[in-house]
Amino acid sequence: MLEKYIEVIKPYIIDLFKDDSSGHDISHLTRTMNITINICDKENGDKLIVGIAAFMHDIHRIMQNETGKFVSPKESLSKVREILSNTDLSEDIINKICYCIEYHENYNWNGNNVSDINTLILQDADNLDAIGAIGIGRTFSYGGAHNVLMYDEETPLNNDKDYAEANGNDPSTIHHFYHKLFNLANNMNTKTAKEQAIARTEFMKEFVNEFLDEWHGVK
Repeated sequence: MLEKYIEVIKPYIIDLFKDDSSGHDISHLTRTMNITINICDKENGDKLIVGIAAFMHDIHRIMQNETGKFVSPKESLSKVREILSNTDLSEDIINKICYCIEYHENYNWNGNNVSDINTLILQDADNLDAIGAIGIGRTFSYGGAHNVLMYDEETPLNNDKDYAEANGNDPSTIHHFYHKLFNLANNMNTKTAKEQAIARTEFMKEFVNEFLDEWHGVK
């Protein structure tokens, strides 16, 4: 059933995201959706709701790029509803999809206390795609798109366990690994995501160690 609706929605999403170069592109949306399906199988989520929400969760970022101003997920819901009006989804299902999208960046580690399982699964899937091999590629893509240095050796590297999304400005891409990405495994909502995040985090740590050795001419 999910595939049927994605085929209807996909042309609108492709058109919206065709120019993205920050790592929040159609491939990210597709991977996030696929990760949610995997987690739903083990955590009793609703594949239809969370799958569609995953495929549409970053529309606010496109709006933000167009305006040059911060746009919250909530502000993208009118566009989400406009696209979903082309389907035969019930108002109840659309409302639940919109709820996931609106609150998917309200993380419990920032004190927001989200409890809806579908929203928690979307959060986990989105964060899983931010780490591991794919996460490394996306992080450098984002840094390049926003003129962030690869590495600033003048600023100490600290593993900040109290990372807060609102304070996530980093002096370099490598600092972002220490500031946020290495800590995501400890902040996953579901057991399934935590298990996957541990392996992805170990891979990132190996990469960053190699990067720093090469940066300093050790290798």
